Amino acid sequence: MPLIYELSAKRIDGSASSLDVYRGKVLLIVNVASHCGFTYQYAGLQSLHQKYADQGLAILGFPCNQFGNQEPGSEEEIRNFCSLKYDVSFDMFSKVDVNGANTHPVFAYLKKTAPGLLGLQGIKWNFTKFLVGRDGQVLKRYSPTTKPESLEEDIQKALQEK
Repeated sequence: MPLIYELSAKRIDGSASSLDVYRGKVLLIVNVASHCGFTYQYAGLQSLHQKYADQGLAILGFPCNQFGNQEPGSEEEIRNFCSLKYDVSFDMFSKVDVNGANTHPVFAYLKKTAPGLLGLQGIKWNFTKFLVGRDGQVLKRYSPTTKPESLEEDIQKALQEK
């Protein structure tokens, strides 16, 4: 099983990016959607980004259209929505699958190293969150109903680890 830093993903602007650029940072990786009941969580994610980015937190948003067709737009439409509606300045990536035969390698890795309830690996809905420590180890998986602001204590603890 590779470390998360050995993986790569396409950014929402189409450019390729190795996750190695995040080595030494605390990561919060989230599958997001623009037309979901949890879309308001963009505001909480942006707030965490503004508060902790300078201390080493990187938030990575991965749009996903696998749940109720809640992310039907193009990358440009998604980027415009996030910018105009939530002033998102954390890193956004191209649309991915988080379940099934075409699961993106980042989510395959996250699901295998941090399974959900009863050991199930599938992601149940948009805004499932994974906290990754500075050493690249997945620390915790959070359900879609877990609000970003409630992660603050775990983020602070992870940021203190060197």
